[in-house]
Amino acid sequence: MNTLAGVTRGDQYRALGLSTFAFTVCFAVWTIFSIIGVKIKGELGLSESQFGLLVATPVLTGSVSRIFLGVWTEQFGGRLMFPLQMLTTAVCVWLLTSVSSYPVFLLAALGLGLAGGSFIIGIAYTSRWFDKEHQGTALGIFGAGNVGAAVTNFAAPFLVVAVGWEGTARIYAIVLAATAVLFYLLAKNDPVHEARKRTGEGPVSTADQLAPLKNIQVWRFATYYFFVFGGFVAFASFLPRYYVGAYGLELTTAGVFAGLYSLPGSVFRALGGWMSDRWGARFVMYLTFIVSLVILFILSYPETSYTVAGITGPITFDFGISVGVFVALTVVLGFVMSLGKAAVYKHIPVYYPYHVGSVGGLVGMIGGLGGFFLPIAFGALLDLTGVWTAPFMLTFVLVAIMTVWMHVAIRRMERRRHPGLEEERFLSDVPDKPLAAPASGRPEAEAASAAGRPAQ
Repeated sequence: MNTLAGVTRGDQYRALGLSTFAFTVCFAVWTIFSIIGVKIKGELGLSESQFGLLVATPVLTGSVSRIFLGVWTEQFGGRLMFPLQMLTTAVCVWLLTSVSSYPVFLLAALGLGLAGGSFIIGIAYTSRWFDKEHQGTALGIFGAGNVGAAVTNFAAPFLVVAVGWEGTARIYAIVLAATAVLFYLLAKNDPVHEARKRTGEGPVSTADQLAPLKNIQVWRFATYYFFVFGGFVAFASFLPRYYVGAYGLELTTAGVFAGLYSLPGSVFRALGGWMSDRWGARFVMYLTFIVSLVILFILSYPETSYTVAGITGPITFDFGISVGVFVALTVVLGFVMSLGKAAVYKHIPVYYPYHVGSVGGLVGMIGGLGGFFLPIAFGALLDLTGVWTAPFMLTFVLVAIMTVWMHVAIRRMERRRHPGLEEERFLSDVPDKPLAAPASGRPEAEAASAAGRPAQ
């Protein structure tokens, strides 16, 4: 059954535009603590550890929630799940303004974290409106909603000055609730959901939705996202501290330089989707990993002084990266990581067209957890080693492991498909045979299984 039959270009633009706008608003809400958190800390007299937990809670819950939000979106459709998620989050944001005790603040932050779960709802909803040749570009455009973080960084400080942090939270809650209503009124049910309504077929069970998670391939995609998204979030929060400590810059200057890293990490995600459609997601992932390894190796090298025993006496020279070169390298790193984020999610609807919600939810969850755990690891490394570049060393090792794992898995797949070929081009991500809709109406093995080979 061709679920895209009758879908017009206008329908596609409507779905993509509404989803991208809603995700931008949600991402702005998800990062609101970066601005109002300092005021809350002062009013409650929180310790550094209490404040850290309060700020980290939305990141953690926004990651974990993606798995079940993805499953529910597959079952009930994005037109219903997106407004429900936004309304629930808006209530939690509003609650921030009416509580005074730390435990209740944590509870409200737990609910606020649902804003981060909007990503997988939009991925599952948007992917159903496009064929596989255009899903990468569409999902890349949708993912550019990460720019919502920049919206908060630019707008929220002025709101705090004008109406206080409580007023800022109320404005955010109202905007989020209004977006939920507009989305429900203007959006349409996705083609798959409409096809189920016409045939009377019930929603896919949770067990069937979670079945692909037993494939090691899914977890491999998740590790990629741990770096390209989780690492992106971690560096965005770590770099200001690094610039102040390693280069002795003022915080305002450090913030600007860190922003130069963050901006391409959001804006060029759409380009990564287009490149994945044009040349293949594997090619984009190779590009991301190889360039990242080179940059991380350079960033990992601490400022060092060498003394060599020369013929006429000791020869001393220094090695270090100037702040200008460092900033330029981080901009390139942010750029290729944005390409990688789009490439990861290009894989999912191609290999798992009937399980985008559950598979994408797991991948998004693992990626979000990277943004939670990596900053903690960075701080521990700084305490243990006393070397400012130690976090880049850790990230270099992680990316090296991912690159080797990806290459070995791809070569195994190629040998199984064409055992007589020693060399084969690795740019294509399309399964050998298109996956037909299950006759029983229940999702079955995905593209890897349909092609007669185990997933890698």
